[in-house]
Amino acid sequence: MPKPRKMQVSLDATPYYHCTSRCVRRAFLCGFDTVTNKDYEHRRQWVEDRIHLLAEVFCVDVCAYAVMSNHLHLVLHINQHKASTLSDLEVCQRWHRLYKGTLLTQQFEQGKALTQAELEAVKARIEVWRAQLHDISWFMRALNEPIARMANAEDNCTGSFWESRFTSQALLDEKALAACMAYVDLNPVRAKMAATPEDSEHTSIKLRVAQVKNKKQQPTTLYPFVGNPRQPMPEGLPFKLADYLELVDWTGRVIRANKRGAINADLPSILSRIELPITEWLTLATQFEQSVSTFAGSERAIRLAAEVLGYKKTPGVGLARRLFA
Repeated sequence: MPKPRKMQVSLDATPYYHCTSRCVRRAFLCGFDTVTNKDYEHRRQWVEDRIHLLAEVFCVDVCAYAVMSNHLHLVLHINQHKASTLSDLEVCQRWHRLYKGTLLTQQFEQGKALTQAELEAVKARIEVWRAQLHDISWFMRALNEPIARMANAEDNCTGSFWESRFTSQALLDEKALAACMAYVDLNPVRAKMAATPEDSEHTSIKLRVAQVKNKKQQPTTLYPFVGNPRQPMPEGLPFKLADYLELVDWTGRVIRANKRGAINADLPSILSRIELPITEWLTLATQFEQSVSTFAGSERAIRLAAEVLGYKKTPGVGLARRLFA
């Protein structure tokens, strides 16, 4: 039986989650449908534009994404600290970029005079929004609902567009995070939609490479790479960007060549740092969803997360021993 979202997401366990949404209809989310001869490729841009907008509004950082033909992948980081440091006005302004809010919150944002009772009502509403701004369920809702409405209007139909709200997997350590991000960034390469990661349209890896090449800086709407763990540790992904790009490029070449281990002499240094053997890495980078269920990480990390979330039976221990030993 599927677990409720509150038993899958806990900041005490990890702030990183892999989320996936899939279409319920046979018709494509994006791409060209050879059966109906309809081209839905423009919908990729709908999704990507919405992801970047939500990254600016929510206190949920986007680590990686890939928009495929009938599904999308996201690796998200819940930034509760960022939400807690926003002023009431900042919370209000962010929420109003997506939703109308109430008459009182609109007046509050405009700086109009309010009574004490009205201010208390606004304060209560803003605290609800503050919590929702670092909630991945609200992030995915704000992503999926508008896309569904636009697609239904274009298809001249009604009903469910997405298979379910979304699925999520908790990424409990660096190994799981790196493997999942590479899995997401390499989706188009595995699907033979692109020859190289940097040519993969509507993916985070393409955006990162383009920004670094053209502007010599990381994209502002993606969670930045800040280097290997150290003290004090700045906010961001615990890897070097160059190491990660090298890792994804190397993995992509192995996938295309279909020769696992053929270029072991050129193993990226990041694999040595996170102590993940080549065979386990390739399994995770190409079969992450099939290999992992609710939790991804070491056996110790999974047992701790299961205890925090109140699981009676610890899921995925056998896989953890095999893949994250």
